[in-house]
Amino acid sequence: MPRRALLAMAGWTAAAVTATLTGLAAVQLIGDGITASTDSGVLTPQQVERQLASATASQSADPSTASPTPPQTPAPTTRIPSTGAVKKTLSTPGGTVIAECNGATVRLVSWAPAQGFGVKRADRGPDEHAEVTFEGATGKIELRVSCVNGRPTDSWKQDD
Repeated sequence: MPRRALLAMAGWTAAAVTATLTGLAAVQLIGDGITASTDSGVLTPQQVERQLASATASQSADPSTASPTPPQTPAPTTRIPSTGAVKKTLSTPGGTVIAECNGATVRLVSWAPAQGFGVKRADRGPDEHAEVTFEGATGKIELRVSCVNGRPTDSWKQDD
């Protein structure tokens, strides 16, 4: 092979290696990189409830902007020692709410629509019933929360 062809091939190989390394370095700077672990960052229901509770404390005047990471399984009921209130995370296909009961009075602490849904209407309480309506391309889900034996209990219906 002529010397000129070898030099051209070596130059092309060097340029390809440099471009590949530059691309990988850029991906590392932007995010986790293409060789990152496959850990999807899935949170437990308890972690989600803690994050939603802390987001509620720092939330702006628009409470429908809570973290949009709803758990797929409801978290266990939590008793709040200072007030005697009971909190519970309730999930529907349209979204998730954290409700709090103090005797027979319910209050929605926070709510977050599921992906593809938005909050059409919310009645936070405190009252005998609190409601949230999630609406998306697949329909509307109305979630109604009340207190049964001092614990948040939900009922919901889906309209297509």
